Amino acid sequence: MNKLSVERVPDAGLRNDQDVVVRLIAGTTCGSDLHLIGGYIPAMRAGDVIGHEFLGEVVEAGREVRRHQVGDRVVVSSFVGCGRCWYCANDLWSLCDNTNTNPGIGQAMFGYESGGIFGYSHAMGGLRGSHAEYVRVPFADHGAFPVPDGVDDISALFASDAVPTGWMGADLAGVGPGDVVAVWGCGAVGQMAARAAFLKGAERVISIDRLPERLEMTERHTGAETVDYTATDVAAELRERTGGRGPDVCIEAVGMEAHSDGPMHLYDQAKQQLRLQTDRPTAVRQAIHACRKGGTVFILGVFAGAVDKFPLGAVINKGLTVRGAQQHGQRYIPMLLDLIAKGELTTSHLATHTMPLDKAVEGYDMFKKKTDGCLRAVFTGPQTAG
Repeated sequence: MNKLSVERVPDAGLRNDQDVVVRLIAGTTCGSDLHLIGGYIPAMRAGDVIGHEFLGEVVEAGREVRRHQVGDRVVVSSFVGCGRCWYCANDLWSLCDNTNTNPGIGQAMFGYESGGIFGYSHAMGGLRGSHAEYVRVPFADHGAFPVPDGVDDISALFASDAVPTGWMGADLAGVGPGDVVAVWGCGAVGQMAARAAFLKGAERVISIDRLPERLEMTERHTGAETVDYTATDVAAELRERTGGRGPDVCIEAVGMEAHSDGPMHLYDQAKQQLRLQTDRPTAVRQAIHACRKGGTVFILGVFAGAVDKFPLGAVINKGLTVRGAQQHGQRYIPMLLDLIAKGELTTSHLATHTMPLDKAVEGYDMFKKKTDGCLRAVFTGPQTAG
């Protein structure tokens, strides 16, 4: 727990006929990786390779791969889908029945197993992650997507996870013309949710965070209004800005290690450290209380298990719709790459720090501590480093 190192591991190779192997071009840190490093996600083992947001060059392809060939530059969805089970057929790719090789853990934790995800514990399939020179991509015809020639590597990188996750939040929450949307979190996913809300027709987006550099970046790159939650009462501020009614849609893009400046944060943190609850749901509670009556709350942040003081009464008595999901990347990535290629969606600003893969420990330390305004640290493969 809380120990990372750069080690030599065997090169990835083909294991099935539908695999490809990619040479890493670029990969990035993600806030949900910090849950793994901090020991909040179960079923991690010493020697596991983390990382799930990446793009690379195909260097080997299985004999049943039809959509890719050696030399292709591809961005890869963080969740792996087989393409033929009921969930994949219904565009619910992160729920795939066939890509989590350890289904018993998920069944015990959640009632059903999720799909497999790169580098995200053995509860999520035990797949080796993307912070490596070579990465095996199972079911590559369904999970790897060619990058348009006019799209640079860094812009394409975030179409692996951050962009489709944020877009999914706005999409599945039903954001439409004229809506007022509030987004908790100005990290990469929160910024992409804010931008997606505008592109889907929202009249106003209000983003909530505490870090000045993230608030400024969100205003500049998404057009959202911002609220510093350390400087005001968030619920009162949102009521004031919406004529007393509250936001139509509230999107939580923070997750299980949410911060707060109130006494509830100390309560949640103590219970989490004592493992009396697995997650800190501060932002979820705020979103539920702040949402207008009859509105929708969508939970994008990663949560592992049980939380305390979930405001179920507010959900029922306010008539709220509450949804959540891990990202269905395959549903969105081709469309998002097109938007990036057309210049309608910008993502490269999310990469505040770039370094070679062998500096990953330093990159994660900077990312975790948010030093030097770090929003995302990007690790480049050896062919592009320097």
